[in-house]
Amino acid sequence: MKQLNGKAIYSPKGKAGEYAEYACNFYVGCSNQCEYCYLRKGIGKATLGGDKPTLKKCFKGEKHALEVFEKELKQNLPELQKRGLFFSFTTDPMLPETMPLHGLAVGKCFDNNVPVKVLTKRADWVDYILEQPFSEREKKMIAFGFTLTGRDDLEPNASTNAERIEAMYMLHDAGFKTWASIEPVITFASSFKMVIDSRHFCDLFKIGLESGKKYDKGLLRRFIDDVIEYTEYFGCKLYFKDSLLKRAGINREDLPPNCVNVNRDYNMFNN
Repeated sequence: MKQLNGKAIYSPKGKAGEYAEYACNFYVGCSNQCEYCYLRKGIGKATLGGDKPTLKKCFKGEKHALEVFEKELKQNLPELQKRGLFFSFTTDPMLPETMPLHGLAVGKCFDNNVPVKVLTKRADWVDYILEQPFSEREKKMIAFGFTLTGRDDLEPNASTNAERIEAMYMLHDAGFKTWASIEPVITFASSFKMVIDSRHFCDLFKIGLESGKKYDKGLLRRFIDDVIEYTEYFGCKLYFKDSLLKRAGINREDLPPNCVNVNRDYNMFNN
């Protein structure tokens, strides 16, 4: 896989690389103010944090950012058309402040046959999206993801988890692909409830732990077994992050067929 290191489009490393092989970041900072967010802790707070999204310093303005994005997009079309592009690791792309530029970038992706994955904790934009004249081709090229923790108290400025789940249902019902990030797992009960509540209209669950938090290995394994057994019945696809499996002492190759396999060859846009 070609490694990218552009101002807008790049190849994520480490844990982020499990979410996407290629991603785009226009902004740093986020107004959702989630208490557990890595943008508000440690090194991330100094370089990526802040409670207000700010355009990255390498861009002169949003127009310049879009120009840079389009140039990098076209320079790497074969890779991006095959593997898709993720928005965004350093802000919520569906905030009122960030959505206009991300919308223009997604339009450029559509024009160039590049599939897109979006991850958000907002639901206040859904009616607007449903009013737009998306073609059937475009609907198949974008997957809307929602972070679901079940803990509204830790996400004070985000939409409620119930609102996110309702938005996921509306988008899926309209013909869009949908997925859920069950990360971080704050409590096993709240995370399992998020899986239960969204099982009928979620094409893929990605599940990961909270960095630095200690988990009981026995309870973690029970949580994994319960999620697998429950989702297998409904035909849901699962991706457990490497750090979660390592903490539980489980090898990816030993997981059942409804889990993403050791080759990580599951593609939402092809499967």
